[in-house]
Amino acid sequence: MATSNFVDYVKIFCRSGNGGPGSAHFRREKYLPKGGPDGGDGGNGGDIIMVGNTQMWTLLHLRYTRHLRADHGLSGGGQRSSGADGKDIIIEVPLGTIARDPDTEITLGEITDDGQKIVLLQGGKGGLGNEHFKTSTNQAPTYAQPGIPGIESFIIFELKILADVGLVGFPNAGKSTLLSVVSAAKPEIADYPFTTLTPNLGIVAYRDHQSFVMADIPGIIEGAHEGKGLGLRFLRHIERNSILLFLVPADSNDVKKEYQVLLNELKQYNPELLDKQRLLTISKSDMLDDELKEEIEKSLPEVPYVFISSVAQTGLMELKDMIWRALNDT
Repeated sequence: MATSNFVDYVKIFCRSGNGGPGSAHFRREKYLPKGGPDGGDGGNGGDIIMVGNTQMWTLLHLRYTRHLRADHGLSGGGQRSSGADGKDIIIEVPLGTIARDPDTEITLGEITDDGQKIVLLQGGKGGLGNEHFKTSTNQAPTYAQPGIPGIESFIIFELKILADVGLVGFPNAGKSTLLSVVSAAKPEIADYPFTTLTPNLGIVAYRDHQSFVMADIPGIIEGAHEGKGLGLRFLRHIERNSILLFLVPADSNDVKKEYQVLLNELKQYNPELLDKQRLLTISKSDMLDDELKEEIEKSLPEVPYVFISSVAQTGLMELKDMIWRALNDT
């Protein structure tokens, strides 16, 4: 999976269609030279609609889209014939996508289900034909309603990864390695910072043919909430995870301090993240003996924890059990 193929933010100018004008037509036939008004209504303008698609995982298909314009409704005609409605613009997006107004920051909608539809900009309503304005005192109205103009606006589309468990940790904490051994995901793994430049998703098999989704979020560094390192680009993906699984390597100088730094970055970015259930995993624990584990345990924060080694594949079932209990307690 090429990193350049992952796009999670696009800004597009969108415009819904204008409503078609109503017709001010009068019925004129050979034996009815002065027939009454029979102007039809104008068609409605096309909408701008966002639709969820589970087969998508990125906004790449929208990267080079600068403008989206729905069709206008057509004018009404004689014999009470209505104009055709303008064609809608359908924007397919991955689950977890939100659309918002860049000026007001108001969220226009968010997609969480396959096939879910959200009208972002409604097309203008078609005008009424002159037949609607006939009264006892005005038998031959010569006017009809114009169509209502459409709406135009820039819209930001932003993808936030949907997963049951989000992996939180500094670069080289072992997040990608863990995801690769508990799921079929194949993230890039190497011993240098920021190997992971895009979020990776993996489906983790559990007991009795059950499963849950785990997301490997690119590594956080101290000051990420201020834009340092990969900055705010990927912190937003953590917002959609049900549980936050903190990974701290066993060779860390101070496991509790590293956990607190990570926690503080999330707090500074969005305090509501602290309301999510948190779990702690001490990775690379194959380098620890029982005595060192006991020493580390004395200073751990008061959250459920487990020692694992992705390389030696120890503690992985205990980790899955801990995650499953947390998922079903929330």
